[in-house]
Amino acid sequence: MQCLTASNLPEYPLLSRGKVRDIYETGPDTLLIVTSDRISAFDVVMDDPIPHKGVVLNQITLFWMEKFAHLVPNHLLATDVRDFPKPLQAHADLLEGRSVLVRRAKPLPIECIVRGYITGSGWKDYQKTGQVCGHSLPAGLRESDKLEQALFTPSTKAELGAHDENISVAEAMAITGASLATRAQDLALGIYSAGRDYAEGRGILIADTKFEFGTVQEGGVETLILIDEVLTPDSSRFWPMSGYAPGRGQQSFDKQFLRDWLESIKFDKRPPAPKIPQDIIDQTRAKYLEAYRLLTGRDLGL
Repeated sequence: MQCLTASNLPEYPLLSRGKVRDIYETGPDTLLIVTSDRISAFDVVMDDPIPHKGVVLNQITLFWMEKFAHLVPNHLLATDVRDFPKPLQAHADLLEGRSVLVRRAKPLPIECIVRGYITGSGWKDYQKTGQVCGHSLPAGLRESDKLEQALFTPSTKAELGAHDENISVAEAMAITGASLATRAQDLALGIYSAGRDYAEGRGILIADTKFEFGTVQEGGVETLILIDEVLTPDSSRFWPMSGYAPGRGQQSFDKQFLRDWLESIKFDKRPPAPKIPQDIIDQTRAKYLEAYRLLTGRDLGL
């Protein structure tokens, strides 16, 4: 299976090339999402890919979407290249394992973030204000402490290369409307709780995560569905339970390892991206593959 930095499928229009995913229009109501091996950190896309990372992300997302199908509908139409439109069959080697045919939805204009532990930007906000995105928290919390209740802490959606901004639930409601924001909040918290409990049984703590929801029209009714990626090492912080100790940052199965390396070399979090050493690439790749193995109990054979 080849490493993929950027796809090129001339049969269909390329709608967007994001930090990781290439999206093609395959019909008036369908899209092809190709998950590349690109990796971003601090909203900067690195020049060096992590081989087969896109396969891991796609397969973990498919695993969770199947597991959560009883909680929320999703955008999946086909996951096997043999079920894709005929013009894509010529690209089977490129697409296999890392692509999905999906229903087109209108994405919500907010990021739906859930925090179960206090870390990252939430920890920084708490140190300054005692709050996280408008949620007041008890005094005396330590970095990486588990929160008594998971928090819905939405953010804005920034353009590629810009930074998302944390906002309150009230601000999210002002952007999307109260009803839609409330539905997204309830779904995000429900999915996170189910995923967190399952992952703990597999030796992984899911500290926080980001969900994407979109709306589709069904019989004149607006339905909220789960789209994009779900509980992956790109959209979440995965910590090994075996080494968990509050009061400090944690070891991880996600791209925090790459972020830590970038911090260690004093990367200014602006393009151009630095060259990633081969040993950092290899270790990052190994963490993604291990996360998949632990969560699913399967080996991708990569």
